[in-house]
Amino acid sequence: MLVLKPFVPNLCDPQRAGLVIAMASTFARNFTLVGSVANLILVYRASNRRIAIGFGRTLTLATLVVGLLRL
Repeated sequence: MLVLKPFVPNLCDPQRAGLVIAMASTFARNFTLVGSVANLILVYRASNRRIAIGFGRTLTLATLVVGLLRL
């Protein structure tokens, strides 16, 4: 977000652009299972309990779509 901050005020809708950038950067690291250490810990702990977590069970994409529709 800080890298793009100088460009946001020049866009046609700076508030909306800022919200989209913030949301996208937050969800981008959670889109893959290896995108964050927290994801790896969660998958490891779930596998110890015989719970399989894969890309089909992640809610990141659905949450991103809902967030974009609400903007």
